[in-house]
Amino acid sequence: MFRSPSRPAPLKRLLSAALLAVGVVSGAAALADDNYPQRPITLVVPHPPGGSVDGVARLYAEQLGKELGQSIVVENRAGASGMIGAAYVARAAPDGYTLYLNASIHAINPLLYKKTIKFDSVKDFTPISELAQGALIFSVYPKVPAENVGDLVKLLKAEPQKYSFATSGFGSAGHLAAASFLHDNGLDQIPIVLYRGGGPALSDLVGGQVQGLIDPMLSSLPMVRAGKLKALAVTGAARSPLLPDLATMKEQGQKNFEFYSWYGVWGPAKLPEPVLRKLEAASAKVMANSRIVDQLNGLGFEPSVKNSAAFARFIDAEMKRYQVIIDQANIHITE
Repeated sequence: MFRSPSRPAPLKRLLSAALLAVGVVSGAAALADDNYPQRPITLVVPHPPGGSVDGVARLYAEQLGKELGQSIVVENRAGASGMIGAAYVARAAPDGYTLYLNASIHAINPLLYKKTIKFDSVKDFTPISELAQGALIFSVYPKVPAENVGDLVKLLKAEPQKYSFATSGFGSAGHLAAASFLHDNGLDQIPIVLYRGGGPALSDLVGGQVQGLIDPMLSSLPMVRAGKLKALAVTGAARSPLLPDLATMKEQGQKNFEFYSWYGVWGPAKLPEPVLRKLEAASAKVMANSRIVDQLNGLGFEPSVKNSAAFARFIDAEMKRYQVIIDQANIHITE
């Protein structure tokens, strides 16, 4: 039987060409990922310059640039408790050239702004690495007649109408710590006054307009050292080498009280695996650098490196813990 020579059908030819094109594009993309980075990287900080998040970001950015061989440009996009900068990064291309550094407030905001938040703090981001953490310092106006936490609790219970606490940001680690302290000691009637940043909060605390504040050491410690504030406790599991004579909250009878402000770096969702691994490894090297460690320690922080998977699990656990505190202390915002 005679058979004519077989010829590829037009559809088969089109499919073959398409698959070849996909292979070429995929290969080029993989090569680009392997060669990452090939241009400067923007590190978005969703808070103003001069605060604790900005301080950690600038230390990290300088050394990360050396590790990757590219400049890292820190860009402050402040506003709405960090949500403006976060929303910007969530919409950015997942190519590794827009990164995001924030504190624990990134995991707290979605629990407080459930109706108005414009992004998903988990699904819209790729966790790269936790970088550092630091215990908070509990300080009061110097004329408050209390020398320790026990004295303060007695004072607040005796005359609650005379006292108020400040917070440097709604939903910050310091805000949740203050709310937890007041709730645990039956002092929910003590108001917590919201300030837009650590500067205004500290200014009013030094002036006596408010009487207590729990905040990162970076902002409060200089005031304590200058005698403008009285430190009552630190919130970590152990005493701080910066204030070795200052007892922890646990040492002073606050049995379950342990709070840290932690800092991490993220990219947009669907960050390519080779880019993620390169940033993950570079971040670990940055935070092991002795110069960075010394500088962080001087600001009241310690390196606390977790890889992408461990950081994601940590964020999930922290969000569950924060939700309990928010519910117990009835922290809410009118949206």
